[in-house]
Amino acid sequence: MPDGGTLPLVRLSALKRHFDVSPPWLVRALEGKPRQIVQAVDGIDIEIAKGETFSLVGESGCGKSTVARLVVGLYPPTAGKIEFDGNDMSQSRGRAEMAALRRRMQMIFQDPFASLNPRWRVFDIVAEPIRAFGLAKDAADLEQRVGDLLRQVRLTPADGRKFPHEFSGGQRQRISIARALASQPEFLVCDEPTSALDVSVQAQILNLMMDLQRRFGLTYLFISHNLAVVFHISTRVGVMYLGRLVEVAPTDTLFRRPKHPYTRMLLDTIPDLDMTGRQRAPVAGEVPSPIDPPTGCAFHPRCPFANERCSRERPKPVESEGGTVACHAIEEGRLPVEERSYAVRG
Repeated sequence: MPDGGTLPLVRLSALKRHFDVSPPWLVRALEGKPRQIVQAVDGIDIEIAKGETFSLVGESGCGKSTVARLVVGLYPPTAGKIEFDGNDMSQSRGRAEMAALRRRMQMIFQDPFASLNPRWRVFDIVAEPIRAFGLAKDAADLEQRVGDLLRQVRLTPADGRKFPHEFSGGQRQRISIARALASQPEFLVCDEPTSALDVSVQAQILNLMMDLQRRFGLTYLFISHNLAVVFHISTRVGVMYLGRLVEVAPTDTLFRRPKHPYTRMLLDTIPDLDMTGRQRAPVAGEVPSPIDPPTGCAFHPRCPFANERCSRERPKPVESEGGTVACHAIEEGRLPVEERSYAVRG
């Protein structure tokens, strides 16, 4: 969380994104069915300080990637506000002013092959943002910039003459990172950038990203379901469940003293490599449909600590150990917070 009086680089306030997945009107009229709305993101608040890595974790379908696309403007929010360096991104502004703001944030996608144009050479892929934002003075400057970017991601300028299919998955992700850095951004949204890669290659890409962060003072919003990756790269972690944030905490605190039952469930999936004999609390059931989410706490149908209040009243986030947790059981003291030891290895 930013220090008192320090403006966060990115602030999401009561952010919502709903998708209409209803059948056509005529089908609904004939069958007497109501509209179906997926509540992909259902009112979240996040502040990301300059220079930190804020990670979002959760099961598939919890809304992590939707948040990533909202932040970079690929989806408009249904409600709420997105602020970047004090600028409300929903306000109408001139084309030049909007381009200047958009240049300062970029996105790295999950699948490096799908996100790279297979008909373009690597040079043109990396050069595209430089040309789009008019950052190069002439052709020689453009060539110099692209060569420097490829070196920064541990490729060579000669690789610019090749096509994406001539590279391995890890090398293609390096190209994606070089393209993201081409506009000299301050903020990178990373949507599971290592999930499609082998474990050994994942480590190389993560080390590269942390090195670039130190060198250029970058700020990351990192989306992942891999807890080992999150543990090693994050400053703070937000845990999402069914479009809501259930817990936010500094990384060490979250892995040492998890509070929300869902966070504990996620951490209990980590293999006990050190054979500490820690007790696990298995949670039954499946993630409910975001079209018809449960009332009250969205996790209550699967929570072994839920009571009647959990089923009817949505918990509000309360401050706890440098973060927040939204859980009636924690608030009422029904669920003690215990010190835990998780051997997270990437």
